[in-house]
Amino acid sequence: MEFSKDLLLEIHKHIKPFINRTPVLQFDFINNLCNCNVYFKCENFQKTGSFKIRAASNALKSLSKKSKEKGVITHSSGNFAQGLACASNLQNINAYIVMPENAPRIKKNSVLKYDINLIECKSTLEAREETTSNILLENDLHFIHPSNDIDVILGNSTIGTELLEEHPDLDYILAPIGGGGLISGIAIASDILSNKCEVIGVEPKQVDDAYRSLKSGKIEYNASTNTIADGLRTNLGDINFPIIKKLISKIICVKEDEIINAMKIFIEKLNVVIEPSSAVALAGLIAKKELYKNKKVGVVISGGNVDLDNLPI
Repeated sequence: MEFSKDLLLEIHKHIKPFINRTPVLQFDFINNLCNCNVYFKCENFQKTGSFKIRAASNALKSLSKKSKEKGVITHSSGNFAQGLACASNLQNINAYIVMPENAPRIKKNSVLKYDINLIECKSTLEAREETTSNILLENDLHFIHPSNDIDVILGNSTIGTELLEEHPDLDYILAPIGGGGLISGIAIASDILSNKCEVIGVEPKQVDDAYRSLKSGKIEYNASTNTIADGLRTNLGDINFPIIKKLISKIICVKEDEIINAMKIFIEKLNVVIEPSSAVALAGLIAKKELYKNKKVGVVISGGNVDLDNLPI
């Protein structure tokens, strides 16, 4: 599929009524710490508290009339569940959400407030997929994958569109990478809208499948998902991985204590509440700050949905 500036702007126009145009913030503390100019794209201030409503809104908007009438289903550990629940409510489309048992309670409650069909399953990818498949067939629904769907990816491209409209001279954009839907969308926008901005992924060392996939040229998997960054415990897909291979040249891996330290900086120094998956991007910048000296760096804060009773700091 060919992408163009006109397509990206049209997508942004279509979903604008359903999303917030989130702020881009700077902090002197971070600029001094990293010796560069850092611009945070704050999706923690997005509707439902994360970027996922962009993806969900575009995916629903792109459905056929028949699919909209039948309804949709997805599986998600939290943020896409909330995004699809809200977006389907705004567009009056019936939705079923499959969530693992160990998903944060705050995220389950946020889904339930939309009076949505929430189904819990065992906390494995296999269980999520099997449960989703069974319900999909029983109810003749349309499946929307949280990250491996071209309309989801293009919905996420609006983050890059907004960021580069405000700061067209960025040298880099750092973004968390889990399922690959966020970073592939941002990379498409950067490739089209900038002639110099390089998009770099950051992921936990404990789940470094994307790093290994980029090295090997094929999708790799993790033996475990033992990371506090619960939104990054998923794998790349056959739709977003080719985009990542083409447009992403580097992925930084960070340790769990580096993620926790980045969360502490956000909360204690910047007075901004974020979730661990968002802290990963700042952790990557701090870990490799010598590479970005005197550069202009965009950092995507992907979400702020965190259980304040169970902060990992």
